Amino acid sequence: MRKNIVAGNWKMNNDLAQTQELIADLKKQMSGEPKATVMVAPTYTNLYPAFEALKNTPIIVAAQNMHQNAKGAFTGEISAAMLKSVGVETVILGHSERRAYFKESNELLAEKVNTALENDMTVIFCFGEELEDRKADKHFDLVESQLKESLYHLSKESWKNIILAYEPVWAIGTGETASPEQAQEMHAFIRKSVAGAYGSEIAEDVSILYGGSCKPGNAKEIFANKDVDGGLIGGASLKAEDFLAIVNSF
Repeated sequence: MRKNIVAGNWKMNNDLAQTQELIADLKKQMSGEPKATVMVAPTYTNLYPAFEALKNTPIIVAAQNMHQNAKGAFTGEISAAMLKSVGVETVILGHSERRAYFKESNELLAEKVNTALENDMTVIFCFGEELEDRKADKHFDLVESQLKESLYHLSKESWKNIILAYEPVWAIGTGETASPEQAQEMHAFIRKSVAGAYGSEIAEDVSILYGGSCKPGNAKEIFANKDVDGGLIGGASLKAEDFLAIVNSF
C-alpha cells in the first residue's frame, strides 16, 4: 500500500548553523506522530549533522543528488557508498534543476537509478514538463518518455524502492499556476503509464508526489486528489511552521 510522503528539498540553502536551527524548530514544533512520512534533503555538507540530529525522530534525511559511479576521478562528486556511510539511504534524482542546469539526460539518470538501487537506496525520481511542452500539448508524451527512458528497464521488484515526484516546471516561478485538477490529471496519467508497463498492483503501490509550488495554502486541496500522495517541497520547506503545515494537510 502506497505511503503519503512530504519531502523537503532544501536545495543550496542553509549553512551548518541554519540547518541546525531549522532541525531544532522541526523537532520542537512536530507534535505526535506525523500524518505522512517526512523527509528533508539538506546540502551535502550538512547531511551527517542532520542525520545525527534526527536519528531518534520520524524524519528521514535524504540527499539531493549522487554520482552514478562507485568511486574514481570525479572531482566534486559523491557516491552512493559515501551517502550510506553517513546514514543516508534516500536520494533525489532527476530534479528539474539538475536536468536544466547540469544537463542530466534520461540515459544518465537511468544509470544513477541503477546505482542507487544496487546500493539498496530509495530513489525519489523527479520528472516533468516545461511551459513550452505544455503549451504545445506535448506534456503527456514528454512525461512518459522520461519514465520509459529512466525507469521502465527496472525489474518489478525494484519498484518497492521508487518514489515518483512530478514537477510541472511550467508552474514554478513562471507566473502560471497549476490547479489541483491539473495535478490529478497528470498523476492519474502517470499511474496509468506505470500500470501499462508493470501492472496495476505496482501502479497502485507507488507513491507519486507533487512538486509544483506546494504551500500551506494549497496543500490540502492538492493532497485531496486520489492519485496525489504528497509533495516534494522547495521554498516552503525552509520554514518549519510552513513545512509542518503541509505535512499536516493530510
